[in-house]
Amino acid sequence: MQYILIADDNKDITDILSVYVKKEGYEPIIAKDGVMAEDMFFKYEPAAVLLDVMMPFKDGYEVCKSIRQKSAVPIILITARGEDYDKIMGLDIGADDYVVKPFSPSEVMARLRAVLRRINRDEVSVGSDSVLRINNMEVNLDEYSFMIDGKKIPLTKKEVETMWTLAGNPNKVFTRDNLLDSLWGYDYYGDSRTVDSHIKRLRAKIDSVEHPAWSIKTIWGVGYKFAINEEDM
Repeated sequence: MQYILIADDNKDITDILSVYVKKEGYEPIIAKDGVMAEDMFFKYEPAAVLLDVMMPFKDGYEVCKSIRQKSAVPIILITARGEDYDKIMGLDIGADDYVVKPFSPSEVMARLRAVLRRINRDEVSVGSDSVLRINNMEVNLDEYSFMIDGKKIPLTKKEVETMWTLAGNPNKVFTRDNLLDSLWGYDYYGDSRTVDSHIKRLRAKIDSVEHPAWSIKTIWGVGYKFAINEEDM
């Protein structure tokens, strides 16, 4: 039996999500605060986490960071806070998706199915080709690590996936909508600023080490691409 961890201090929410999770064929496990959520995650190793942001003892952001240090399991943040900054922060620390209260349980399940499909698809497609090397860069999806000249650059899960997507398709232009769809597995209810924020933070990290042979280029009015400078290869 596969588990879905539902972490929320609102019993009405955990009760209704539990019903829907069971309909999806999973066994729900409930955590009422952030400390309990961490403990239950590492005890049961669930297939995915539905994680409220505003919880006692530890908030959802802290729990998400803790989980991301050891696991790439899908995490969907659920919160009453709908500001763009909060959404971007959640996604930047490693969440796979973000749902704002009040929400439809059917919508949450649709998002859950989408992130699980994406994970399963990645596992099938990656196989033994889980390491991508271009010039002095290495992206490893098995370890969710990223290196330049052998130096490990501390990227978030989503930033590693962004590099895998872009570098795996050199010189292909991705629109912002393309990236939202590719990285979150379906039509994410966000806007282009989410992608722009990710790329800005990603560039700041990778530019700490020189990489003249390649770069992430902005295609104004369209999106981004991984560009290779053949002269420096």
